Amino acid sequence: MQTQPSPNPGQEKDSTSGQFLTFILDNEEYAIEILRVQGIQGWDRVTPIPNTPEFILGVINLRGSIVPILELRRRFDLPSIDFGPTTVVIIVKILDNGNERTLGIVVDAVSEVYSLPLDEVRPPPEFSNDKNLEFVKGIATVDEKMLILLDVDTLLGDGSFRQLNPPIEEVA
Repeated sequence: MQTQPSPNPGQEKDSTSGQFLTFILDNEEYAIEILRVQGIQGWDRVTPIPNTPEFILGVINLRGSIVPILELRRRFDLPSIDFGPTTVVIIVKILDNGNERTLGIVVDAVSEVYSLPLDEVRPPPEFSNDKNLEFVKGIATVDEKMLILLDVDTLLGDGSFRQLNPPIEEVA
């Protein structure tokens, strides 16, 4: 049996591993799927929006789109710190109730991109209140350090920003 060449050579999807962008938050390393990342930019001023949850810092204009910016430290109930030269905004796409949305998350620093064997990703530990961990996709060990893999849809798709960021319309 002959296999067909890939329509995009070098772009084959390996279902046994995944690529993850890692970032630092309060001296811990977290990871999100690289395919969700639309870009990384240095911290810049945002336009605050009144009456939004504390973790929503405001919005920015990104190439003509209004993008809500969330401080992940506040989302995780970690103490806020002054933003410094390593503070970045990771622009991600999420699915929220079937709608695709673009958001920015402020993190302390970007670390690396890892290709992780999916069979080495372990489920998150069970605690008495698993509701608080529903956004943790799994735990992986790389170079003797633990990475917490996040599910950005669950973490960011709680609807707190819907009025700030309408769904991305498909171009007809």
